[in-house]
Amino acid sequence: MRPRIIITAILVGGWILTALANEIYNFDDAHSTVGFSVHQFLGTTHGKFTKFEGKIEIDREHSENSSVTARIDVRSIDTGIVKRDNHLRSPDFFNVEKYPEITFKSRSVKRTGPQEGDIAGDLTMREVTKPITLHAKLLSSPDDTKQRRWAVTMDPLKRREFNLMFSQTAERMSGISQTVSVNIEIVATRAQ
Repeated sequence: MRPRIIITAILVGGWILTALANEIYNFDDAHSTVGFSVHQFLGTTHGKFTKFEGKIEIDREHSENSSVTARIDVRSIDTGIVKRDNHLRSPDFFNVEKYPEITFKSRSVKRTGPQEGDIAGDLTMREVTKPITLHAKLLSSPDDTKQRRWAVTMDPLKRREFNLMFSQTAERMSGISQTVSVNIEIVATRAQ
């Protein structure tokens, strides 16, 4: 009977250690920002998506096994001008009825510093998938196990690569840049 108790204790103890090694955090969209900016003529248009969700799985022992997934509701686009937002939702641009989501799924995570890392993955918009690399920097204390905050940067996106183009005539007249800068700050709460 004693050997069974010892084996059970070892199995349960091993499961607990594995569970503690992996941390799961869910995006807090009320305190996070998924924003963008694009130049148009002499000014810059700023916008954001207000509805999104995501999950970060951290493996402290083997950071390469960590992962990030995210899903953005494109209908939630907000540039501060309702008429422009409705046009961006239309078939002329994002076509939210046909393509309601933008998704990201990591393929690899590499630690680049004590509180920094690169997250390589696939970004899908309008059924076009392109590889991108996110550069994440932890802004909150690593001792805070309930909530974390990261600043995330990446190279600018090219609208043409994701078929985010108006007609040729409208493109010439609009003066909108082909490159879009993405500004992300994620606050995530540890799953219970």
